Amino acid sequence: METSKKIPAVILNGFLGSGKTTLFRNLLGQSNTKDIPVCAIVNDMSELDVDGELLGTTDAVEENSSIMESIHNCLLSSDKGIEKLDQAIERLLAKHQPKLIIIETSGSCHPMPLVEYFKEQNEVQLIGVFALIDSLMLSHDFNYGEQLIPRLQQNLSTGKRDTVNLLVEQVMFCSHLFLTKSDRIEKDKLPHIASYIQQINPYASTHSLSFGRLEIEALFDLPEYDYFKVAQLVQELKPVLEAESKDDRPYNMATRVIKDDRPFHPQRLWNICHEYLDQRIYRSKGFFWLASRDKHSLLWNQVAGGISLEIIGSWRSGILEDPDNGLIEEEIVKLKEIVAQEPGRFGDRHCDLTVIGDESQVDRFTDALKSCFLTDKEIELWKNGFSFEDPWPKNIVRIKNV
Repeated sequence: METSKKIPAVILNGFLGSGKTTLFRNLLGQSNTKDIPVCAIVNDMSELDVDGELLGTTDAVEENSSIMESIHNCLLSSDKGIEKLDQAIERLLAKHQPKLIIIETSGSCHPMPLVEYFKEQNEVQLIGVFALIDSLMLSHDFNYGEQLIPRLQQNLSTGKRDTVNLLVEQVMFCSHLFLTKSDRIEKDKLPHIASYIQQINPYASTHSLSFGRLEIEALFDLPEYDYFKVAQLVQELKPVLEAESKDDRPYNMATRVIKDDRPFHPQRLWNICHEYLDQRIYRSKGFFWLASRDKHSLLWNQVAGGISLEIIGSWRSGILEDPDNGLIEEEIVKLKEIVAQEPGRFGDRHCDLTVIGDESQVDRFTDALKSCFLTDKEIELWKNGFSFEDPWPKNIVRIKNV
């Protein structure tokens, strides 16, 4: 196939919690409102596929679920992940003729195997490898980026490979660098961060990105990814990454999954997070409910020491329990039938969380989170209308479908 006929593809790469899903949702929203046909591929290293579920609630995917492929419980840059990526692209192009394919990787994904894959692709042309970098994380963990290169040099001198190597190499392979969450640090510090990051990859264009606001039309002006610029880098890293390509949990990362139908005790959860969270717990995310807010389905979104809660909807059980739900009798009967089919003790309410962290710390934090579920005695109190102390912010963002 001629190069000009190839379908352009953009990779959204970046460390855990850098804002890839926010950007992805924004681009999918624009594709829907501007009637631009796109296809989407999302990768989550966890079996829960939280990002896939979030993207599935966008208007674009809800109207046509066949435009999205989800690859979860495996790293996209592993041998298994590359094979699944190839199959996903084949399925999408068999059904659609998109103007663009957008691929969101998991945060622990290395870009090099993806770059090598697209270099040999006949139907798809890679036009951008976007590295999203969390400005807030750089400010807290790397002194506004100043310590990033020295820590990499220390790793190189000792033969160590960890998430610092991954973060730097994600920048090295990118064509475009986006500094996210810049609104959460001092304005005069952003140029400092940019200057340190640009030393790693002076060829990449650098941009500040807030809340995933990027015009989708700008993507169609991008040239093909420049493979020549990374040829030497590929040659140097290939022997190292060939060993990692067999591993779906590299860089001493470990993943744990929490599944329970019970709600969290709000005060206990608050205390545990303040006591147990540190930078070795890279990411935790998922869906849950609080005993003090039992009507709302909440999204848990933790990156390093920061946590945000977002409302993603209402539990069907909570709607039924609300005397002012505004439903007619037929709707109530139907809703009761749906809830009756749920396996949990609390209707459709449940907690599904993924925890990703250094393997030396992930069990400690996961076990601490599990201790926050209501005990049997507390469940009886909840059933009798007991009001639990709740220190979490009262104003919680509600996710909009875009």
